[in-house]
Amino acid sequence: MYPSLEVNVDIVALMSDTTVLLLHGLGGNAAVWDGVRGALGDVPVVAPDLPGHADGARLVRYDIGLMAASLAAQLDPTLRYAVLGHSLGGAVGLALSSGWFGVQITRVVGLGIKVAWTDAEKAGAAALGAKPVAWFERREAAVDRFVKVAGLVGLVDADAEAVRRGVMVGLDGRWRTTVEPSTVAAGAPDMAGLLGASRAHVRLARGDLDPMVTTADLDAVCAAPVVLPGLGHNAHVEDPSAVAALVRRELL
Repeated sequence: MYPSLEVNVDIVALMSDTTVLLLHGLGGNAAVWDGVRGALGDVPVVAPDLPGHADGARLVRYDIGLMAASLAAQLDPTLRYAVLGHSLGGAVGLALSSGWFGVQITRVVGLGIKVAWTDAEKAGAAALGAKPVAWFERREAAVDRFVKVAGLVGLVDADAEAVRRGVMVGLDGRWRTTVEPSTVAAGAPDMAGLLGASRAHVRLARGDLDPMVTTADLDAVCAAPVVLPGLGHNAHVEDPSAVAALVRRELL
């Protein structure tokens, strides 16, 4: 049985009062949403850094629930939010929509969430999450690492704001990414649990060229997924206007 995609009529009446909450994926930062924010114009938008990323809070360990709790502490409990979350950010958005963290979430679009994981993939994520921070002698090497981890190869220039916020220099002059390696250990989301606990209207979406998740994967966990033609895993960076249109159609 699919989780219900029906939305309470009271929620519909409140949508004009909604702030869009944009949650980036693993390895990224809030600046990956700059194109979408521009395309949304005057729509109220909040785009924080997830814990363990850029200026986000540093946690003792990272899992979806702890990241949601940390993020909720930064949000205004008097506002109503509609979430567009990419990949890991989509899973965190679903956790927030449970109502367990004191944040009012009316709708969630999860874009590019990897919902099917093999045992080998889970083990690989845990192993990567246990590695120490990698330091580099040159900024260029840290930038190369950042764009690979964030899935932004070929999508951003070296001087883009997302890249600028994605790397940092240490006191000894060496460079690293601003992503904590242990965020990778957040691993595979419990989609059945997240969807079952959500109190929001939920829609899952993917770019039709996304190698991380198939339409069949999404069909297996939730009805009527949205497929964005010609786009890959970072659809919001590839075509901000198309993703802004998705926001307007599904969240506003």
